[in-house]
Amino acid sequence: MEGASTEGAPAEVYRRYLQRGELGFQRCQGCGEAVFYPRMICPACGCDVLVWETSGGRGTIYATTAVYRRSGEPYNVVLVDLDEGFRMMSRVEEIDAEEVAVGRRVTFAVREEEDGPVLVFLPEEAS
Repeated sequence: MEGASTEGAPAEVYRRYLQRGELGFQRCQGCGEAVFYPRMICPACGCDVLVWETSGGRGTIYATTAVYRRSGEPYNVVLVDLDEGFRMMSRVEEIDAEEVAVGRRVTFAVREEEDGPVLVFLPEEAS
């Protein structure tokens, strides 16, 4: 466990991680599964002992779609498989929506928006 910052409702703890520029997730002490979105009980085994960990924030795009609006540029919605073993939904920035591709490596970033910090992904440079 990572100290006092892990006290409170799971959604509040997750938000505090984002405010510090980190990606927090939980790991079940019963079965070892990575758990995201934060919750009180492991969805895999039902154990109620979940500890907080900090993700390195690197992952691979599992699925993507470009959403087209009547006005404005299209935007993307992605599912990203994080290296720690959990999947999450977000968007990839700094690249055209049509250029976001399955299998591409991405790294997380935090953007401050009207409602508070939001996690997004940025494409990693090809090696």
